[in-house]
Amino acid sequence: MTSPHLLRLLRRVGVLSFVLCVVGTLPGRAATSSPPMPARPNVLVIMSDDLRTELGCYGVKDIRTPNIDQLAARSVRFERAYVQFPLCNPVRSSLLTGRYPTATGVLDNLSFLLSRHPDWLTLPMYFKQHGYTTLRTGKIFHGGFDDTDAWTQGGEPRPLGNTDRKGSSQDPTVSDSIIVLEGNGENHGDYKNATRGDRDAEGAARRETAVFLWMRFSKPHSPPQAPKKFYDLYPTEKIPLPADFAAKPTVPPGFPDRSVPPRNSDLFIGREASEKEAREVKRAYWASVSFLDEQVGRVLAALDEFGLRDNTIVVFWGDHGYHLGEKGKWSKHGSLWEVGLHVPFMISIPGSASNGKVCSRVVECLGLYPTLVELCGLPPAPGQQGASVVPLLRDPSAPWDRPALSVSYQQRILGRSVRTDRWHYADWDYGRAGAMLIDSIDDPGETKNLATDPARAAVIAEMKKTTSNDCHPWKPGHDRSTPSSSRGYRGLLRAEIIGECLRIKGFARRVSGQFVPRHRPAGAEHALLQEFADSRLADIERPVRRGLQHLARNGVMDLRSE
Repeated sequence: MTSPHLLRLLRRVGVLSFVLCVVGTLPGRAATSSPPMPARPNVLVIMSDDLRTELGCYGVKDIRTPNIDQLAARSVRFERAYVQFPLCNPVRSSLLTGRYPTATGVLDNLSFLLSRHPDWLTLPMYFKQHGYTTLRTGKIFHGGFDDTDAWTQGGEPRPLGNTDRKGSSQDPTVSDSIIVLEGNGENHGDYKNATRGDRDAEGAARRETAVFLWMRFSKPHSPPQAPKKFYDLYPTEKIPLPADFAAKPTVPPGFPDRSVPPRNSDLFIGREASEKEAREVKRAYWASVSFLDEQVGRVLAALDEFGLRDNTIVVFWGDHGYHLGEKGKWSKHGSLWEVGLHVPFMISIPGSASNGKVCSRVVECLGLYPTLVELCGLPPAPGQQGASVVPLLRDPSAPWDRPALSVSYQQRILGRSVRTDRWHYADWDYGRAGAMLIDSIDDPGETKNLATDPARAAVIAEMKKTTSNDCHPWKPGHDRSTPSSSRGYRGLLRAEIIGECLRIKGFARRVSGQFVPRHRPAGAEHALLQEFADSRLADIERPVRRGLQHLARNGVMDLRSE
């Protein structure tokens, strides 16, 4: 039995559920002993919300992030990693399935991935199906959404049927503020996430399988929060502002109006930013990053303390970029600029000769799913659109010519972005609402639009071809509420059948047209319900298909991707 002293230590550093999966079954072993390692490596993914590359290891000298910097020194750090959507729910839905946002159909914070694709295997679910103990700390899917069955322990109830959220939950009076936490921040969710683990200990302590643990920290997401000691690190008057700082969202001369949304969404909401206020808010953001760094340090210290680092792959990444006054913008929403899509991304592999090196290739964070699958020796997962970066982990300077593709979606207008080693191209509404082409080498601050330069016509044509062929099978005016085949209409039908069966059996109730779970059926009974749903789906699919084809003939929807 694990000693009470060891349990107290693990609870204090916050990875009890992770460590007990490896050491919990070793009677009488001292805390400092090296536990026996599972045949496959453990995986620890650390995710930060709204974290741009404002870190010491990314060349920002004045910010204090010693623990993340230390991790970077033991990792392959990707200098030019880009996310596929500048918003929490779409980018996580993309990364957790290995598919582009235009394939998931999740283009806002209100849509539930698994109501559209209930049969898709998310990253933790795939690891669970291949024998891993899968655990989570914090909100991995966006707030209110979760893939319950993906986690061995810790999952929240998975909604039944189509349960998109209604309206926005953001409160401007809270988001647009600066908060000083008491003490060391013990009452904050991020501190608690780093100390939580008791919930998973009872079952996990008896397991000897490899562990997949995903930890999410909310900071530096607005409102910026940190204990006073972190604010004290940064004198307000020494906080730098960007060269293109503006008091309010401002479209640079020569760029499309849609390139900068007219209203901020997180900070300085509906108000202008003076230079003094801007420095105060950026100082608070930096303090939040240093608070995050301390929590990351506690987790990494636990890996070292209990000898787990030698068999644990560690991933650190930010879910999207963030504007801190660049072009007058103070949020991520709708941004296809460098600061909106560029994120910290690093992977540490035990014993790798590449650890400590920097990869300057352009990569998509979408590739994390196939990368972890390959590193852990699992069979390739179905439906993957991202590319594994394992070749770059072996040799960070290896040839790599895959571009980074991203989208945004606001007011029913799709924005598309493609980035290569030299060029960054973006357009809105397939170019009808404007386009921009930037030479990333000569113009890293993205101040000059070359989209109308005749000398760049061939470059623009190649960029447009890339966006059309790779990840953007999207029609102009395609509304997210349209039940198109790209949403997986078979999956929606199957979810509806299962939901109705669960309602009849007393496991769920229907509220306002949606299924709400009462409690979960036993595994065997749930399997029978799924089998029944599949048989009924075969009966009704043909007439439903005919109806959808009728809608397609009348221009209501597009079935070409089916």
